[in-house]
Amino acid sequence: MKSNILKLTVVLALLVGILAACGGQGNSGEKSTGGGDKKEVKIGYFPNLTHMATIVALEKGYFAEEFGKDVKITKKTVSNGGLFMEAMATKTIDIGTVGPGPVLNFYAKDPSYRILSGAVNGGAVLVASEKSGVKDLKDLDGKKVAIPVIGSTQDVMLRKALQEVGLKPTSNGGTVQLFAAAPADTATLFVQNSVDAAATQEPWGYILETQAKGKLLLDWDKFAWGKDSTNTVVTARKDFLENEDLVKAYLKAHVKAVNFIKENPEEAKKIVAAHLKELTGKEINEDELNAAFSRLEVTTAVNENVIQEMADISKEAKYIPSNDIKGLVDLKYLEEVNK
Repeated sequence: MKSNILKLTVVLALLVGILAACGGQGNSGEKSTGGGDKKEVKIGYFPNLTHMATIVALEKGYFAEEFGKDVKITKKTVSNGGLFMEAMATKTIDIGTVGPGPVLNFYAKDPSYRILSGAVNGGAVLVASEKSGVKDLKDLDGKKVAIPVIGSTQDVMLRKALQEVGLKPTSNGGTVQLFAAAPADTATLFVQNSVDAAATQEPWGYILETQAKGKLLLDWDKFAWGKDSTNTVVTARKDFLENEDLVKAYLKAHVKAVNFIKENPEEAKKIVAAHLKELTGKEINEDELNAAFSRLEVTTAVNENVIQEMADISKEAKYIPSNDIKGLVDLKYLEEVNK
């Protein structure tokens, strides 16, 4: 009996250690600065290059500078937009960067979220596998295409691209099968001939080209809405907007980060690469980093026409019950910050 109790104690101790380690980094990790009875702002983002504005604002201390010493900053990283919005719905995240697709999906069911600023345009590409026989968009007829998550921004972008050549996904009575897979797994899927193409964000598109012999079908400036393709936006819960000073402080830091990246791209690359290595344990090589930076644009602008068209496509896909997104985009705080 004592032996069993001892074994159980050891197992529990190991589990506590593992959970503690998982809490510090990766897809579900949180890391805080500050302490005591301070106000807390929970910032969410993905550990990838399209969230570089958030990463730079954290690493350069812009958030800490704008929030001040009386605010505790908690960071939370997630692996996809659905998890981000679930965390926001449960108040694990107050504000942060995410793709507009997941925001639309949640807003249509509960209009408690707001898009406050742009963050990154582009940063996504469409790549065909070597043995797929796919040479242009029309060749995707009857093929299987990987997307990060059903209802993701890249999913919506792919649907937009397919519309332009008269194709539809099988879920809408068409012939193109969409296959949800983590971007990091797409190179393996290409090598195994499990998918014919992938709509993915950088640096995964470049990795598919260089490590899995993929062919670039649509570069970032041609995929979906081209350079206006909104990949990442700043989003917050409506109730968080009651803290107007905190909202403006976040946006001031965000604007600083966007401007820093534009003015200091080489230094920004190093900052982002180091941050991602710390989070994921993986190093992005220089070629991947340069390719990714060349295929996106950091910005605070939001093209509301594009967001509306995304909503129209999401409704057609039956991801959302309504494409009425009046009130979703709220740029007044950004405008005040930029005065």
